[in-house]
Amino acid sequence: MKVPVRLKERVNNYADRISGYSSKLSEMYKKCCLSTLETAAEYLDDGTVFVLTGDIPAMWLRDSTAQVSHYIPAAADDEETAAIIRGVIKRQREYIKIDPYANAFKKIPDDRAVHDDYPRNLPIVWERKYEIDSLCYPIRLTYLYYKATGDKTILDKSFTETAEITVNQWITEQHHFEKSPYRFTRRNCPEQDTIHNNGMGAEVSYTGMTWSGFRPSDDACRYGYLVASNMFAVVELNHLIEMLGDISFDKEFINKCIKLREEIENGIKTYAVGEDDSGNKMFLNEVDGRGNYFKYDDANVPSLMSAPYLGYCSPDDEIYINTRKFILSKKNPYYYEGKYAKGVGSPHTPEGYIWHIALSMQGLTSNDNDEIKSLLNMLETTDAGTYLMHEGFDADDPGKFTRSWFTWSCALFAELCEKAVNEGII
Repeated sequence: MKVPVRLKERVNNYADRISGYSSKLSEMYKKCCLSTLETAAEYLDDGTVFVLTGDIPAMWLRDSTAQVSHYIPAAADDEETAAIIRGVIKRQREYIKIDPYANAFKKIPDDRAVHDDYPRNLPIVWERKYEIDSLCYPIRLTYLYYKATGDKTILDKSFTETAEITVNQWITEQHHFEKSPYRFTRRNCPEQDTIHNNGMGAEVSYTGMTWSGFRPSDDACRYGYLVASNMFAVVELNHLIEMLGDISFDKEFINKCIKLREEIENGIKTYAVGEDDSGNKMFLNEVDGRGNYFKYDDANVPSLMSAPYLGYCSPDDEIYINTRKFILSKKNPYYYEGKYAKGVGSPHTPEGYIWHIALSMQGLTSNDNDEIKSLLNMLETTDAGTYLMHEGFDADDPGKFTRSWFTWSCALFAELCEKAVNEGII
C-alpha cells in the first residue's frame, strides 16, 4: 500500500529527532513504523482494508488494530490516513458479523482447512479461538479514531450492530457452561492449542467476569476468567457507552452495557486480587471463581503489564505497582534474564525467549526515563541486524528468534520511540 505523503512527513520528522540520539534507532523507527502499510495492508474491492498479521496469511482482529493504531495521530488532519483506518474498522466489523467467536480471518473464503478443528470453521475463518480481546480491539480502534478525528460517520449502523453482537456475547459468556454455544477442539496439536473437557475448558463458577477460551497469545487459558482481558473489556465498555451516548443510541442497550461493565469490574475486584509473597495486593491473571488461580503475566497485550496503557488503571496504582514488580521478577514463570536482555516471554515461544512486544509495553507503561532508555537500548541491540522487531528472541543469542515478519511488534516499538521523543527522553 502507498504510504500517505503527510504520514511519511510525520515519520521523517520523528526520525530526524531520534537520529540525534541514535542513528540506528532512527532507521529502525522509520522501518518499523511504516512496516504495516508497506508490507501488510491492502485495499480490497469493497473499499475495506485487509491487514496481514505478517508471516501468517490472515488478519487477526487484535493484531490489525495494534498494527495501525500508531497512525491515528496522523489521521487527525490527513484524510488519506483517516481513510485507511476507516477501511480497517469496516473490515473488522464485517468479520465480527460473520463469526464473533473467531479471532482470525482469511482475505477471501475458501474450503481449505488450516487446522484440524472441530466444529469446522466457516470458509472465511482462519481460526476460531475465542478470545475476549478479539472483540475489545475493534472497539478500541473505533474509539481512538473517533476521538482523534471527531468523525461521527464511523458510528453508523455497522458500529451499533457489532456493538450489540459483542455485548450480548460477553453476557452469554458470563455463564459459559450454562449458556454458551461455543466449543473448540483441535486434533493433532500441542496441548495449548486445544480446549479440553469436550471443548468447554475447566469448570468455572459465576464471578461477573466474562469467559475466554484463549489468551491473546492464542494459547488456551488454564482457567476461564482471563483477568487482563476482562480489564480490557471494562475499558472498552466505557468507550462504547460514551460513543453510544454521543449518537443517542437506545438507552436500554446503554444501560445493559453499564450493568455488564459494573459486573465485570466487581468480579475483578472480588476474585482477581491476590497477594504477593510479602502479603501485598496484586492482580492475578487467571481465575475460575472457585478459589483456583494462575499467578503470571504473558508478553502479549492485553497483559497485566499493559493495564495503564489500555486505560484500566494509573501506572501509580498501588496494586498495579505491586503486580508490575512481580511481573518483572523471576517469580513470574515467564520472566527471563540473559546476556543481552531481560524481560517477559511467553509459553507460546521457547523458554528463555523474551518478546519485543513485552519490552515495548514495559516502556510504554513506565514513568522512569532511565528505564525507558534502557529498554530502547535492549530493543535496538536485539534486532538481529534486521532493523525490525520480532516475536520472541533468545536472551542469550538474539540471532535466534521467532517471526521475522510481525508488524504488531514493529508498531508498538514505533509507538515507544514517539513517546520517548514527545516526553523529551531522547
